[in-house]
Parts: sequence; C-alpha cells; structure tokens
Amino acid sequence: MTPAMFRKKRVFALLAVGFVLILFYRSDWTGKWLYPVKYEEEICKSAMEHGVDPVFVAAVIRVESNFRPTLISHKNAHGLMQIMPETAGWIIEQAGFSADFRQRLLEEDVNIKLGTWYIASLHRQFAGVTEGWPEKDRLALIAAAYNAGPGNVANWLASGVWDGTLDHASKVPFGETRHYIQRVLYYYEKYEDIYAKEWRSEPQKER
Repeated sequence: MTPAMFRKKRVFALLAVGFVLILFYRSDWTGKWLYPVKYEEEICKSAMEHGVDPVFVAAVIRVESNFRPTLISHKNAHGLMQIMPETAGWIIEQAGFSADFRQRLLEEDVNIKLGTWYIASLHRQFAGVTEGWPEKDRLALIAAAYNAGPGNVANWLASGVWDGTLDHASKVPFGETRHYIQRVLYYYEKYEDIYAKEWRSEPQKER
C-alpha cells in the first residue's frame, strides 16, 4: 500500500467514525431523518383545535397515505387521511365546516382538519368504554374504529369478540384492521420519541 492510499483510507475511516458519532449524539436529528413527517404545522394546529394527540394524527396519516396528499384509493378514499367522500359529507354537516370542503378533500389542511375532527368524534363516541384505560389501549381502539368503522367496533365490543385492548388485537375479526392497529401504534411510538415534546408544547383542548 502506497502512502497516498494509506492516507486516503485513513481519511475515509475518520469520516466514517465522525458520521457515527454525529448519529449517536444527535439522536433527534437521526430520528427525524429516519422517520420524517410532513405537514407538521397543519397537524399540530388541527390537533390542538379538536383536542386530539398530534402524534396519533401523524401516525394515522403515515399508515393511510404515507403523506401523499393527492392519493385516491381504489375504494375512493381521498387524501392524506384517506377520507371517503360520504364520510367527509357527514363530518362537514356534524362539525359545521364550510360546504366547499367537499370539493377540497385533496387539500392538505382541509383533509387534516376533517380527519382530525373525525378522530376526536371517535374519542367522544367511545369515551364511556375507554375511560381509565392505558393510552395505548385507547389508541388501539380508535385506530380500529378509524379503519373498520365505529359500528363494527361497537359490535365487536358488545358481542365480546374483542375487548378493545392492544394486547388482544389479534381477536379483531378483520385482518386488515389487525394489521392497521399494529402499524399505527408502531409509528405512534416512533413519533412519540421524536416529536412529542416539540408538538405538545401547547396545551390541548379537552375532548
């Protein structure tokens, strides 16, 4: 090995060590690089307005659309939070949002506003069931309701098919919903570690 080659290898080794040290000491930067989130301002604003956890909203968006605002599924679900037009119409009527939101479902702020309000409504609907539950169990039930519909979840609870907890999510009859719960809670844990302190700097409204 020539002296020039030795020096080159040494430089590369030092750069590699430096990169590892940066990753180690800047774990917050590393986390945001590995688990990036888009539309943070819109998520936090709507979450605060409707009294829900912005970390959970971000996790739902990640699983629903991977932050692709113009996504329309084969079932005709629209946008970041994959909202069905029929569900959007119901939300608009119940919440008193502007009627033109129906035609603006692919706009990031509108879609997040509707989806976040819907999550808040699910929390209210199941408040009597989840009162006193650990946070992860409450969120598992809300994730299931967001995916499968609150009617299905209410039926599973009433019939004893599922008790609503994360530990027993394997009892959920729909395979898609079982997988959905696990994915949402996975990203929730990742975003919780990386973004929660920053996003929850403002007090949330009561549900």
